[in-house]
Amino acid sequence: MKDILVKKQQSVETLAEKLQTAVSVVAFDYPGLTVSDFTELRIQLKEAGCDTKVYKNNIARRAALKAGFSEFSEIFTGPKAIAISYQDAVAPAKILNDFAKTHPQVVLNASVVEGGFFNETDTKMLANLPSREVLLTQIAVGLLQPIRELAVGLNMISEEAK
Repeated sequence: MKDILVKKQQSVETLAEKLQTAVSVVAFDYPGLTVSDFTELRIQLKEAGCDTKVYKNNIARRAALKAGFSEFSEIFTGPKAIAISYQDAVAPAKILNDFAKTHPQVVLNASVVEGGFFNETDTKMLANLPSREVLLTQIAVGLLQPIRELAVGLNMISEEAK
């Protein structure tokens, strides 16, 4: 009996450590998903540098509380899986959202991104954001547009003066 408790405590400690070091964590429902579909999802997440695992709700709840995510701990009822990313803040949400489009059994529940709690609606909004590279490109284009217009205007003035 003690061995089981020790194993469970170790599982809570391990998951709590993962939650604290992760850039983002997404909890999702998966009931009715076939083993082959879940394996396909795991592969997609693994390629993006994310870990995916199904934890017992009690262990996940206790680990979330231990990591300081009390709101996140409240969602662990029913069959849930957790996708954890240590590099990209939006990768797990994006991949899960895209996968859910073809597999309606997958439902995003909530996430923790860089220490902040996101409910289901916010997690879906996060998943629909453009990638970091696209956002940086949009910012660069926005910054360059006024400079371009200034250059065109100055060029027109210099041509008129000739």
